[in-house]
Amino acid sequence: MSTHDSETTSDSQSTRERILAAAAEIIAEDGVTAKLSVRAVASRVGVSTGSLRHHFPTQQMLRDEVMQRVYDWVLPDSEIGNSAVPPRDRLVDCLRQVLAMTGAGPEARAAMDTVTATFIAVEQTEQVRESYLAMQRDGQRRVEEWLRVLAEEGALTDKSRIPQLARFLCSVLDGISLERALPAEDSLAQLETETLYVAADAVLNPQPRPAPR
Repeated sequence: MSTHDSETTSDSQSTRERILAAAAEIIAEDGVTAKLSVRAVASRVGVSTGSLRHHFPTQQMLRDEVMQRVYDWVLPDSEIGNSAVPPRDRLVDCLRQVLAMTGAGPEARAAMDTVTATFIAVEQTEQVRESYLAMQRDGQRRVEEWLRVLAEEGALTDKSRIPQLARFLCSVLDGISLERALPAEDSLAQLETETLYVAADAVLNPQPRPAPR
């Protein structure tokens, strides 16, 4: 019987949580593009590299899980399941929560400076790529979860398009985040609201697409 086979469920869960905590500490110390090497994380936790690989077979799986936990902590619980509120309003509110993380004006510019310095104005190493994709996947996953809830209510009829629609909404958020960092009109908040509702309506009430010629 292997060490992993004899490990109790509670011990296994505890080890997994300690691994995630150690990886989060490394990211907090060195930034989101920090290298989560198996040896470094295992050493900080005090477990073997084999034990770490048992819980997280790849560095990418570990990074994805850490980033998911970070955003679970940062973002408030969404009201996407509150059926007392119209679906489009709930979806817009969830999108606004994500935008709130970037702030506005000076905060938005500082956030964009960080993104540029971390992911754009640097050598595009595999580590940088993996770090960015972990954040992107987590954003995509969250939006897909919101759309699945609405689909279960019947507010979104074509479940097969959820990944595509989530990607569209993430692109809308990226555009608004960038716009917030740029010189803008005083009425930007109103324009954002209109844009978010247009995006929500495009997802929840799609117009028939013309047949290809």
